[in-house]
Amino acid sequence: MIQINNKLKTADLSEKLKRFWQLSEQKIHLIETQYDESKGSPVFTINGKYSTRGWTEWTQGFQYGSAILQFDATGRKKSLENAKKKILDKMAPHISHTGVHDHGFNNVSTYGNLLRLMQEGKIPFNDWEKNFYELALKISGAVQASRWTSIKTGGFIHSFNGAHSLFVDTLRSCRVLTISHMLGHVLQGEGDIKISLLERALQHIQATADYSVFYGEGRDTYDVRGRTAHESIFNVKDGNFRCPNSQQGYSGFTTWTRGLAWAMCGFAEQLEWLDFIDGKELQPFGGKEVLAAMMLKAAKATCDYYIENTPVDGVPYWDTGAPELNRMGDYLNNSSDPFNAFEPVDSSAAAIGAQGLLRLGKYLTGKDETEAGDRYWQAGLCVIKTLLNEPYLSTDTKHQGLLLHSVYHRPNGWDFIPAGSKIPCGESSMWGDYHIREVCLYLHRIINNENYYTYFNCVK
Repeated sequence: MIQINNKLKTADLSEKLKRFWQLSEQKIHLIETQYDESKGSPVFTINGKYSTRGWTEWTQGFQYGSAILQFDATGRKKSLENAKKKILDKMAPHISHTGVHDHGFNNVSTYGNLLRLMQEGKIPFNDWEKNFYELALKISGAVQASRWTSIKTGGFIHSFNGAHSLFVDTLRSCRVLTISHMLGHVLQGEGDIKISLLERALQHIQATADYSVFYGEGRDTYDVRGRTAHESIFNVKDGNFRCPNSQQGYSGFTTWTRGLAWAMCGFAEQLEWLDFIDGKELQPFGGKEVLAAMMLKAAKATCDYYIENTPVDGVPYWDTGAPELNRMGDYLNNSSDPFNAFEPVDSSAAAIGAQGLLRLGKYLTGKDETEAGDRYWQAGLCVIKTLLNEPYLSTDTKHQGLLLHSVYHRPNGWDFIPAGSKIPCGESSMWGDYHIREVCLYLHRIINNENYYTYFNCVK
């Protein structure tokens, strides 16, 4: 269980954040100058060098998005200009990609961040450039929404596994639907029928809350409050839910911790977005109060589960039911050990989950739930403090990764195992590096009294 330090202050991390951004700039420079993009998008490191993995190109937006976040935090114009050029040259296929559920990753991290910087006055305003970013986000949201499976209780955006498959991580792709809707766009179908992107986003969020998250209400023998299933399987002929499953976790009845983290972060930021939306728009879907209650129930449950099922320093093992954890003794009451002989940790889950903890804490404090808000906020700070230190922060000037001990796909054996180790360790992932930058930017802007950082700051 995470050992929450209630005396830790946000400002206490200021010096660590300065060091972090210095290291981050070094890593971006290494990738810009050393990585061969003709091989595909960088996915994870092998012996400290980024390599690719041809499954889907879901990490390219994180590569260029990282450079945009670096500019946001430090004003490094070279990062910004290089990212803008690469986005123009390489990201267009991601806008119209009909075969993936990752639009909220690739396109909000790039076009969304650039539009946000322009709306915030951090880069010069230009009508053509603004229209270009908006058009990309409009189309991306509509294409994402077209991957639709109807079920008895609504519907969901299906994963690349097929129409039967709801992934918990796709919750974060709802960002691109909500942005596209706020920009006035719709998905137009057969006979010019206009399909609401707001409706599809809300139905997907509801389906994720209903089927991907457990609440300890007797759903099955393994129904523990707050745990998540990576994949939920449906019968596409009758719209009925069939069973939980997993692609990257150990099983459908254990909790893959990065999937858990996607839920934590996704529900927390959608709660923030819900506050931003005019309540009249939400009346046809049950109203703001009902929707907020659904999202808050899921956010609290997942964040509580993370706190209770993670080692004291805030970095989880890759799956809470991983088969060799039983050989590690009282691992939840000790610090995480990325060099153990049994099961790998996943620092990328910690980076994503920390943002969920912080955002939920901030949200609840704003709703006068101070005690609960403080608990989540302080837990998030404790996780970040761990990640900003070795052995998780990469200080080797030759290593291209920023956040060490990230895991991609343990069941498939895709992660590099160094000589002398029995488990993957010491390597980085592009999503881990992006999300540690994202949560550090979140804290950086709070410490420096800048505009509160949300994905929907790109829409005014």
